[in-house]
Amino acid sequence: MEKDTQAQPMFHAPQMSHRSPVPTALAGVIVLGVAACAFMAKPFLGALVWSTTLAVLFTPFDMAISKRLSSRTFSALITTMVTACIVVVPAILVAGTLLNEAVQSGALVVPMFDADDWTRLVGEHPWLAPALQWIHDKVDFPDVMRTATSALANWSGSVLRASFSGMANLLLTFYFLFYFLRDREKITEAARLHLPLSEPEFSQVTRRVTDTIFATVFGTVAVAALQGGLGGLMFWWLGLPAPVFWGVLMAFLAIVPFLGAFVIWAPAAIFLALSGAYTSATVLTIWGTLIVGLVDNVIYPILVGNKLRMHTVLSFIAVVGGLVFLGAPGVVLGPLMLAVTLTLVQIWRDRAAAAIGAPPHERDAAQRP
Repeated sequence: MEKDTQAQPMFHAPQMSHRSPVPTALAGVIVLGVAACAFMAKPFLGALVWSTTLAVLFTPFDMAISKRLSSRTFSALITTMVTACIVVVPAILVAGTLLNEAVQSGALVVPMFDADDWTRLVGEHPWLAPALQWIHDKVDFPDVMRTATSALANWSGSVLRASFSGMANLLLTFYFLFYFLRDREKITEAARLHLPLSEPEFSQVTRRVTDTIFATVFGTVAVAALQGGLGGLMFWWLGLPAPVFWGVLMAFLAIVPFLGAFVIWAPAAIFLALSGAYTSATVLTIWGTLIVGLVDNVIYPILVGNKLRMHTVLSFIAVVGGLVFLGAPGVVLGPLMLAVTLTLVQIWRDRAAAAIGAPPHERDAAQRP
């Protein structure tokens, strides 16, 4: 009898699992694509960061305008123009003059640390001789000030040489800002669909992003600029040399946690006291403690509140690390990246706790600075 057999293929193709290699390969392709996109976006990092920051800051204003207009495009255009008037026009009028005066004033600071002045101070205050001599031997103030002045001058020259690039980045910033404002709902929805987050988790991340941007700009940049302006104003009123130069330095130092404007005005008050100008030293000390310090200790919490929710050490690392590795955009992007990372870690911990049936971690305790 012939067996009723079906034709069998000579070679049997192995049964491939479509569940394990395909996601792995797809994940690899996605990682490569994200890396390539990040590489392409790198030249536009500054414009993207500042446009996103401005979009978040001016979204309430744009929402108020859009309620009175039927066109989202028109409301976004009005908001972009208002933002340019508020941000760019004062910056163009002030930045060049401020930087040039700071460079020119820096040369006036060097003679203040001349060796003859140290000798005179030691003669007038013998009890300070050991400390002053140790500082004089360890720190070459004239060389430090010359280096700082030269670096500031070089920076000024590079800014002038890169004026075309700066103008291009400025135009790109407001170009991106217009579309971020007009299409913010579409952008938010696309991010929500593509991120592996639930609706509450996505809301938690977006809320943390918004709070961090507001806290960084209003709490750090605005307060630092106000402190530097108040400190420089008092330097000018007391007749101290290079008030603009010192005001700029106080503003820069006020951005960095652990530091502040007192790093500049406190030694200046001590220098005035050692020079015999006790009235000026007292006025500068009172002004720096009550007025400049009041801005940091009173206005900062009012503007920021608990929005940043980040320990001072972490804030220091985020700001300084962002400045070092990313330049000026790092002032915003550094704290923002750290805040989002901490939020994602908290989401992961809550998911892990829910998976084993344990109650989720207390978020307030975990986020307390």
